[in-house]
Formats: sequence, C-alpha cells, structure tokens
Amino acid sequence: MSVTVSRLSPGDPAPEFSLPDADGSTVSLSSYRGQRVVLYFYPAAMTPGCTKQACDFRDNLASLQAAGYAVVGVSPDPPAKLAKFREHDALTFPLLSDESREMLTAYGAYGEKQLYGKTVTGVIRSTFVIDADGRVEKAMYNVRATGHVAKLRRDLGLDAA
Repeated sequence: MSVTVSRLSPGDPAPEFSLPDADGSTVSLSSYRGQRVVLYFYPAAMTPGCTKQACDFRDNLASLQAAGYAVVGVSPDPPAKLAKFREHDALTFPLLSDESREMLTAYGAYGEKQLYGKTVTGVIRSTFVIDADGRVEKAMYNVRATGHVAKLRRDLGLDAA
C-alpha cells in the first residue's frame, strides 16, 4: 500500500496542530504566532541519528533563540518516551508526540522512504521554518541527522558561533 505524500512549499500556510508534549501538556502552533519556529520531525527518540540531531539543536538553541527562533521537535513516540529522551539528553526545547501521525502526514513528513535500500513507510526526517504569521518559509525533506543544524544555520544566515 503506498501512502501519497503531499509536500509543503515556501509560502504555504503551515498546518495547525495541537499535540501533547513530553509532560502531556498540549502545545499548539498558534501559541507561537508572532515568532519564527524551526519545526523538525524525526523518526524515533533515543536512536543514534535522532539523538545526534536533537543534541545539535540543543547545542545551538541559544543562538537560534537569540535570532528569534523557537525550536520544536515532533515524532510518533508516546509522551513518556519523549520525557525519557529529554531527561537522558538534557533537551531544553519542546518534544511533541504525534502518535496518530496526522500532523506528520499534514506536513508531508510521513510516507514512503528508502531505508537501507528498501522502500518502507515511516517518518521522513524533515525540517520546516515557519514565519511569525504561520506560513512555511523553508521546507526541507530527507535531511541528514548529522550536520543538518549547521546547514540550517547557514541557510538562515546565522554564522556558526
């Protein structure tokens, strides 16, 4: 069964969401209106690539925030696993749970992808920059876990510290 994925492009309205965070509190995109958001989707908490990517965001969080960006991570993991991930790696930005995969699908971050040469259905590692008015500024699909935050910083015109 193939899952048709419609991808977002710059200028598109970012799909609204309300999802539980690692503590079970609801976080909505609308609560970030007026500020820019780096929204990234990753396949699974506590796996090597996702840990590397999350730690890169953690290590660059202060400079991203200083430039006016909030960072939010999303995966299909349940809140309890996200809480463990946050504690284990001292992550200081919200991690949201999309167990239904509705939001992942709305952003085009869930569907067919290549994994070790096989076509599988799953989370497509993706990052979106959403402007203060809730529109997609950048849509990056199939990003690499390693080096992605440095590339994102360059794309956003932020020099590495």
